[in-house]
Order: sequence, then structure tokens, then C-alpha cells
Amino acid sequence: MAQAKLEGRFQAPVVGMVGAGQLARMTHQAAVDLGVELVVLARRKDDPAVSAGAQTLYGEPDDPGALAALARRSNVVTFDHEGVPYERVAALEAAGWRVEPGSDAQLFAQDKLVARERFAAQGLPVPSFAPVGAGGHDDVVTFGDRHGWPVVVKARSGGYDGRGVVVVDGPAQSKAAVATLGTTGLLVEEHVDIAVEVALVAARSRNGEYVAYPLVSTLQAEGICTELVMPAQINPELSDRAGDLARAVAETVDATGIIAVELFIDTSGDVLINEIALRPHNSGHATIEACVTSQFHNHLRAVLGWPLGDPSLIAPAAAMVNVLGPQDASDPRWRLTEALSVRSASVHLYSKAASPGRKLGHVTALGETPAQALSVARRCAALLAGA
Repeated sequence: MAQAKLEGRFQAPVVGMVGAGQLARMTHQAAVDLGVELVVLARRKDDPAVSAGAQTLYGEPDDPGALAALARRSNVVTFDHEGVPYERVAALEAAGWRVEPGSDAQLFAQDKLVARERFAAQGLPVPSFAPVGAGGHDDVVTFGDRHGWPVVVKARSGGYDGRGVVVVDGPAQSKAAVATLGTTGLLVEEHVDIAVEVALVAARSRNGEYVAYPLVSTLQAEGICTELVMPAQINPELSDRAGDLARAVAETVDATGIIAVELFIDTSGDVLINEIALRPHNSGHATIEACVTSQFHNHLRAVLGWPLGDPSLIAPAAAMVNVLGPQDASDPRWRLTEALSVRSASVHLYSKAASPGRKLGHVTALGETPAQALSVARRCAALLAGA
């Protein structure tokens, strides 16, 4: 048997990824390390994973024919975004293709109301919430009068980086909020008095093997994560509660691959679930340099059913700063050589066309303390931004 294996030709496993953005780009880089072939379903030739050299099929993520073509090329299909309709994912599974995470799990990441309802039914802590139905504005006002103003109105699906979320101060603003987001597919929830926002990234295999990265604290600006530090600087009891809650979420949704659980810690010390993602996530980017095994390597390991890697930090602390498009629409790549003068920082640029506020890359730094690492990452990111 051993001799037959030696004489045979090894066939590299093929992972199909729906989407070709920066998450697929960094997954492709991990795939190269592991000898895995990654095939991406891209919309455009200038998508980040395409420019990085990933094998490519072109098509829309909701096109059954394009999804089937990707599945035929792959041992397993996975995702770098939540934009594939539930019905399309379920159809792939019904046709016998292996999809990780599956359609039922994907629904929790695609529909915030479905997630809120399941977590609440399981006794997991979430902000008070209600669906916004045909009543629209009236439903928001009823909720606000009952739970207190301000409230938060959210699109059930499709929102990210601050999109699809409106804070409503009172009844006079609710009509405009509903009109902005659309009259269907909304929910309303209490406005949490946040002390700190944290996130936990973990990997989970179909057999239930689970590893969790250190909890990170994040800084948000207009709904976009601008920077994070690892490990989060909160008391150990809160950190343990956040970790236990994230694992309960992963098991509740039957996650496979990377799951990111974003959490609020309010001023009373309560830990609440905000949102989840079932894919590599911005809050895990620092793991490339900071951890024994990155989130991208562990996502591939998990969806292929391979043993998961060690998520431990290799330094006392790490920090990441996102590189957002400057307001003058200049391209940070013009200033790369200046940024590389910060030798202790690691620069990742996504080869995306520059526009104000767009995520164009990130910078990671390691340090003896979170403050030290963050100072280095900020200095490098500022040079890229032309500050």
C-alpha cells in the first residue's frame, strides 16, 4: 500500500470559494502554503484574488449555473461573503455537492432576524429586538416607546461596514430611517450603551473540533472596524464569558470553517451578541503574523476536514490597523516605500482601486504590550494614508 502511494500521483484538494475579494486573496495565499488549489468565483478580472493568481471562474454569486460550475471543479465549496442566497446554497447541497458551511448555518449569517430569534430561543444574550413588518414606521415607534429611545433599525441582510444600520433618536426620525433602508426586511433593536466592542474568531470542523483565537477589542468608526488589539484588554472574567458565548454560538449554528462573533460589552458588564460571520473576518487578519496558525489556514483545514492548527499568539500582543482610502482618493500604494521604513510592521495591500473610505489593506504589528503594537501599526498605516 505504501509503495502504491509512492508510485501514484498526488492530487491536490481543490477548494472552491464564492467571491474573490481580499478575504479570498488571503485564503489563496494560505492555500499556496498548504498545497491546496483554490478556485474563486469572481465577478471581475480586477478582483483582489484574481490579481493574486487564484484560479478563476467568472459569474454572479446568485447564478445557479456559475455555482454549479464552481462545485464541479471543487472538492468543497466555501465562501468569502454572505451574498449567496440561501436557496442557491441549499440547491448545491441537494445536488450532492459538499458545501461548508452549509445552507442552514449560512442563514444565520445572512439574516440578522433569524439569528436574533434563534439565539434568544437558546437563552443566549442579545439586545432586545423586534421585526419591522408591514407597519414600518409604526413598528419602530411602538418598539421605541416600549424600550426607550434611541433605537437601532437594521436591514435583515446585506449590511456591513456600517451599511444597513441607522440609529433613530425618536419617532420623528423613524420614517426617514425606514425609507432609507427600505420598507421590508428590517428589524429594530435597543441601542446598547457600549463600554467596549470585542470579537472572537474561532475555527470549527464538521466533527466538532474547535479552536479559538485570543479575544480582540475593536475600535469602530461609522460602523467600520478601524483598528484592533489582541488580546483584548478586559478583565479575565469578561474575556472568559465572551469566549464561552462565542463557542455556544458556533455550536448553535453548526458552524464549519471560521466563525467570527462580534460582541458588545455594555456599561453594566453584560456581554451581548451583536453579529456573526461564517467566513474569514477582518477581526482575524492579525492572526497571519500574530498566531501560530492564521485564520485563513484554519479555514481551509476546517472545510477540508483536516486537523486544526494552533491559534496561540506568538508574541505577548498584536495590533491591526485597517488602511482606508484617503479622502483625497489617493492610492496608498504610492506611499508603500515610505511605510516600509517602519520595519517592525507588516503591510498587506489588496490591489483594489482607491476610493475614499474603502478598505484597501491593513497593517499588523507585534509588541510587548497592545499599546506598543498599536503605536507601530498606526504609524505605518498613517504613512500609507499620507498623514
